[in-house]
Amino acid sequence: MNTDDNMSPTPYDDINLFLQIFLGDVRSVLNDYFIGMYLYGSLATGDFDANRSDIDFLVVTSEELPESLISDLKTMHTRIYESGLEWAARLEGAYIPVDTMRVYSPTGPACPLVNKNKLFNQNEFLVARPATNWVINRHILYTSGVVITGPPLQTIIDPIRPEELKEAVLASLRDDWTPWAYNSDLFLGTGYQPFVVLSICRTLYTLEHGTVASKLRSAEWVIANSDRKWTKIIKQAITWHDGNPPGDIEQTQEFMRYVLKEAGL
Repeated sequence: MNTDDNMSPTPYDDINLFLQIFLGDVRSVLNDYFIGMYLYGSLATGDFDANRSDIDFLVVTSEELPESLISDLKTMHTRIYESGLEWAARLEGAYIPVDTMRVYSPTGPACPLVNKNKLFNQNEFLVARPATNWVINRHILYTSGVVITGPPLQTIIDPIRPEELKEAVLASLRDDWTPWAYNSDLFLGTGYQPFVVLSICRTLYTLEHGTVASKLRSAEWVIANSDRKWTKIIKQAITWHDGNPPGDIEQTQEFMRYVLKEAGL
């Protein structure tokens, strides 16, 4: 084990123990391709909730990974998911080459990604180009990312300008979220409805302020600064935990259409 590793990267002993195991597995697969491992998402922004949050991770690699290593990573993630370890089903993240981390490009190389499929409540391993939300993720990494091991994030990521953040959330609204405002079938997965509400609140916050706040802080800001008709579904999204019923999907779609209009889309 590298003595420079941060073996208490979070305030949660059980997550730290899992991350030790995960880091060891990743290193054993990647070997010399491994540069560093980091946390973003709620564990970085400070609104982590053990009843609902995922472990959002970034692994930086020295270069694009060969197909053989990608296959080994997929096997590793399948084994971790099926291990029964606490948090094994809550991983979400990416393996991105260091030379593509500095500035986001929608035409960059496809990378191994691990996503949480809320419809089937399981992890998915795929190879694809990181989506526009990686502008947001890079900003969180740059400003508050947690270093488990590796070089400081500010040395491999350029600061993201407010205009870039606004452009990214507008693109995400247009390309990713617009269909949700009109197709209720997309909400069928566990936890999708509260996730959508909080994500849209963060979008509103970013469009107003040109920066990124946690979903909780964004939701509280929207409650304080928007029409009170949205207060109920936003508060419900804030307090939602796995096993709770979703909020009102029809009103959620109405909220989304309101945000689209506010954004000029």
